[in-house]
Amino acid sequence: MRALTLLSVLLLSLPSAAAAHPELTGDPDHDHDALHHGGLADRDASDALEAHDHEAAQIISDGPTGRRIKDMVVAGRGDRLVADATTDVWALGRYAYIGTFNEPCGTGENFVDGVGEVDLVDGVEEPGIVVFDVHNKNKVTYVGNLPSVEGSRTNDVKVAEMNSGTILVHSNEACAGGPGGFEIYEMSDPENPVHLASVRIDELNPISDLLFGGLTDVGVHNLWLFTQGDRDYVAAVSEGAFDNFRVYDITDPSAPELAAAWGAEELFDPGVGELTEVTDENVDRVLAAALDLIEGGFGASPNKFLHDITVSEDGTAAYLSNWDAGLVLLDLSDLAGLDGVTLPNERIVSVALDPEDGSLDGEVNSHAAWPSEDGSIVVETEEDFSAWEVLTPPSNLTLDGTATPGDPTIPATAVSTSAGDFFEANPTGLTGSTDGSTVVVDGGPTFPAIELSTAAGSPTFEDTGTVSGELVWLGRACTLTGGDTLMNTDAFDESDIAVVRRGACEFQEKADAAASLGASAVIIANNVNESTPWGGVRIWDYSDPENPVLASTFDTTCSAAATPIEGCDPAGTYSVHNVIVETRGGTTFAYLSWYWDGMVVLDVTDPYEPVEVARFFDNSPAFIAGNGGNPHNFWGVYKLENQPFVYGSDRNGGLYVFKLTGRGPGT
Repeated sequence: MRALTLLSVLLLSLPSAAAAHPELTGDPDHDHDALHHGGLADRDASDALEAHDHEAAQIISDGPTGRRIKDMVVAGRGDRLVADATTDVWALGRYAYIGTFNEPCGTGENFVDGVGEVDLVDGVEEPGIVVFDVHNKNKVTYVGNLPSVEGSRTNDVKVAEMNSGTILVHSNEACAGGPGGFEIYEMSDPENPVHLASVRIDELNPISDLLFGGLTDVGVHNLWLFTQGDRDYVAAVSEGAFDNFRVYDITDPSAPELAAAWGAEELFDPGVGELTEVTDENVDRVLAAALDLIEGGFGASPNKFLHDITVSEDGTAAYLSNWDAGLVLLDLSDLAGLDGVTLPNERIVSVALDPEDGSLDGEVNSHAAWPSEDGSIVVETEEDFSAWEVLTPPSNLTLDGTATPGDPTIPATAVSTSAGDFFEANPTGLTGSTDGSTVVVDGGPTFPAIELSTAAGSPTFEDTGTVSGELVWLGRACTLTGGDTLMNTDAFDESDIAVVRRGACEFQEKADAAASLGASAVIIANNVNESTPWGGVRIWDYSDPENPVLASTFDTTCSAAATPIEGCDPAGTYSVHNVIVETRGGTTFAYLSWYWDGMVVLDVTDPYEPVEVARFFDNSPAFIAGNGGNPHNFWGVYKLENQPFVYGSDRNGGLYVFKLTGRGPGT
């Protein structure tokens, strides 16, 4: 049972793909009134901008504003000026909907548990699904919030016309101990919604459930609504262990029923998900498959859990963005004929996976995907937060609180990789200070840092305040378990600040070694010496769905940079996020939300030569002032079919309505 206990701890300690969104902060953005009323909405961008040079710019765009042939300007917006609060966006008819991240966490105000009419919550900055009237694109009007479930966040939202009516679903993930699953609403009158059902999701496989101590009421990160004939379905991303892909029959939306399930464990060991009898052999197989899901992938986040789902318009093909398992295409035809639980592995049409050529740093991180109308092209996004590590301090580090008896105890903080290299190259003669969150070198750089927490033993910087003094490099400082000799002790005076290299022994041992010299604080420098780019776009040729071919990749200048470069804010997040693909007039476009890089439009008609045709990017002080003092940080994208309007959800600013202008393709 020891192995099972360790695995349970490991699963709980590692983030799944569905939890791969850290709390982010920001810094540049835009004043929509100045843009719109200044006449830019009517400007013909093609008069002033050259067409793309395919030789020079077909893969990596030229700078934050890109080289484009159309303009993407703000037509209107729905302000929600709460930093890091807004998630996905979806729309239907005259209404648009945005979700809420961890904060503000769900309060339960006006929530109806069961079937019943719902009163909207009044407060655009409150939790829940925020509803805007977007009939007039230039004058977006706040309507109210669908109630949140107490203790849960409403991350994803989808709404569609179904056989049973206008149906909205939103996901639940716990943010203060609340439930997971998803909620179903009837929205024929969005200002008077009717709650129809709550769905809670448990682990299906009895062996995986046993191994992980019972996985009940797990979170849902993303959803998709679709129909097959006269039947309605919702697909959900379960945050359990096995069977991450769930399909529910909601033909009667007040009584949803599980129709089918599947998980990437089947790619590792076909049939492992169907094992139910608890035998040594079966437990070993399930355990091996679970370990592969947790750590069998690539790079810094090697899990293979499902992150997102897109289902084809006819409801027969599901594109599963399965993080490091790749992009899985499943045959969903004739769901009504299945047994209600397991999709047979014969339904796997293909797996698109190319870590070597499909990513600048060997990651996969299949985050979201969208097929063209005929299914011959699929655009996939790679979300990657393990970038620019040289400027990023480590996270969630702790001392064990058991300093050697008799030794003084000191506060500890950890800094980024580049700081460690800097101090090792300048071992003595420096002075500076630290308050735990930054390390300042007098006359030199300032490094971001994170204080090492402890339950007992060492004081915190809150106790000591800012600590100042000489900064002396001691080396690795593993004097007990590693046999290290402390460096530069002849230059070390009592109350100096010790700087040590991370690795080879516990943090507490390093702090004890520094404390034994009389140090006033210890700075621990990370031991990773390389940095990597952010995540970009993969464009697949699905002419033969059973054998997809990686046609090309696309990265912005900032997302392709291994370290911050001119024009790319060191504090920024430059990973791509979500995508929608639309074909208009014979041209196929991919609309992308790209965090700090803004909103990007690619012409992918020739998947082997993608061309950036438009981008919204505004780093101006006016924009930041109008965005609550924060930069744009775009999470979600929604495209109005056959119209020049695109919706973007900004984590910091709420809802943006963009208009594509200019005489380029797709006008």
